Amino acid sequence: MTLITLQPLDLALASLLVLLLAGISWWLRLGIAGRVLVAALRSTVQLMLVGLVLKALFDLTSLALIALMALVMLAVAGLEVMQRQKRRYLGPWGYGIGITSMFLSSFSVTLLAVTLIIGVDPWYQPQYLIPLLGMLLGNTMTGIAVALDSLTRQAWDARGRIEARLLSGATWDEAIELVRRDALRSGLIPMINAMATAGLVSLPGMMTGQILSGSPPMEAAKYQLLIMFLISAGTGLGAMAAVWIGSRRLFDERQRLRLDRLSGAAGH
Repeated sequence: MTLITLQPLDLALASLLVLLLAGISWWLRLGIAGRVLVAALRSTVQLMLVGLVLKALFDLTSLALIALMALVMLAVAGLEVMQRQKRRYLGPWGYGIGITSMFLSSFSVTLLAVTLIIGVDPWYQPQYLIPLLGMLLGNTMTGIAVALDSLTRQAWDARGRIEARLLSGATWDEAIELVRRDALRSGLIPMINAMATAGLVSLPGMMTGQILSGSPPMEAAKYQLLIMFLISAGTGLGAMAAVWIGSRRLFDERQRLRLDRLSGAAGH
């Protein structure tokens, strides 16, 4: 089975569905019609540009260019994590926590996959490295963003209880333990649900893409399993690192709760 090449007209017909959605949103006065159109336009431009860049990377297989693209992906993902926070960490911490957590988790898991599990030669072959890293960064970014948002919101809401525990002699780690545990749970539940319903409710993206490109369904299923296991590990490690670093940042060296390090703290 050969891959059916999509023509510009095919994509134009599919875009009519997005225009229909935007029209219905405008008619219902949801206030998101413009956002739908902008998001569709952004995705079109971004994916076309990425397609051109990946074509060049596949032809050159340059480690320096691949590293540059990986760093750009990491930087954009870190910015997206910060933008999703209702109460952001002030200063470079708001950006650094997400980047550090994703670097420690996504990059390490991706390197483990291409070197030991798949055995790509060379290990930086962009056909494997870039898609794997992209999927790991995307999912880890979501888990970290949810976990950090839950951490800061719950710490803000439970500030009286946390300070009471500190006054009773608890360490910072003990005072915020319950909040941190709930934040981690919030970051991991979406991934757990995705694994539990894969194959029964939905066919995940990589498996669908491989089947459409003509790969045997069983081979596509095996690759999808590999990806889901990698994503689960990356999301878990990233969320744990982010929540630990983020919770530590909420206390100073004298173990005082420092919610003034979050945006919107003027009213505290």
